[in-house]
Amino acid sequence: MSRKVLGRGLDALLPQLDVSEQDVVSDVSVRDLRPNPYQPRREFDEQKLEELAQSIREHGIIQPLIVRRSSILGYDIVAGERRFRAAQLAGLDKVPVVVRSFTDVELMEVAIIENLQREDLNAMEVAEAYTNLMEKAELTQEELAHRVGQSRSHVANMLRLLQLPSPIRQYVSRGTLTMGHARALLAVPEEEERIRLADKAVQSQMSVRKLESLIYEPKRPVSRETQRDPHLGDLERKLTETLGTQVTIQPGKKHGKIEIDYYSDEDLMRILQHIKD
Repeated sequence: MSRKVLGRGLDALLPQLDVSEQDVVSDVSVRDLRPNPYQPRREFDEQKLEELAQSIREHGIIQPLIVRRSSILGYDIVAGERRFRAAQLAGLDKVPVVVRSFTDVELMEVAIIENLQREDLNAMEVAEAYTNLMEKAELTQEELAHRVGQSRSHVANMLRLLQLPSPIRQYVSRGTLTMGHARALLAVPEEEERIRLADKAVQSQMSVRKLESLIYEPKRPVSRETQRDPHLGDLERKLTETLGTQVTIQPGKKHGKIEIDYYSDEDLMRILQHIKD
């Protein structure tokens, strides 16, 4: 099957979000608008929305929303969902819009890029958005990385977060665990142990480094004959961060061994490509 091509490209898509004096601005009913069906953002700061609503009550909506005609009814919001939600809070019946033409793939792509540029998405929202765009546009990880302007290792690391059990994904979504915590927990093979450590990290407000010590150190018992080089732990953490997967260094009397974990054929190819580069 031939791979779908992503329309006009970001250089053409992002200027489509700007409004100029030549644009025709129309007032449409808020009842005729619906949020972007591909909006990756799930969490909206209620306090900031209320602050924006108060500003809209006083000054109105200064920047029109960008919309497209919906295939169902009314309009899909391309850019400006926060303004739309705040307008609802402010009790507005109509909002100013500019109508543009976007395909479904372009709508999804613009939503991801716009949110990433503003750093509005948490790590789980980014991972889910990447997955949806890869499936919708039939992209490889490398092609996706090029489209969103990120490294392939970054994309691969984000996608690996979806391997975490639901309770941990919820912690990351709420911000109670960071991306660093999540990546450390990926090194734990047993799901129950992952959840136990995640719960403990949240309850004790554990730092990423402390969590890593709980995960890695029990696997490195120090024998009575041989004291482990304290620098090996730092090297393991650096390699784990660089390759985006757990790396274990096992020293020996005559030779040592480095173990690199991978979770799929594609993950293996990613790691090999990273080492080759």
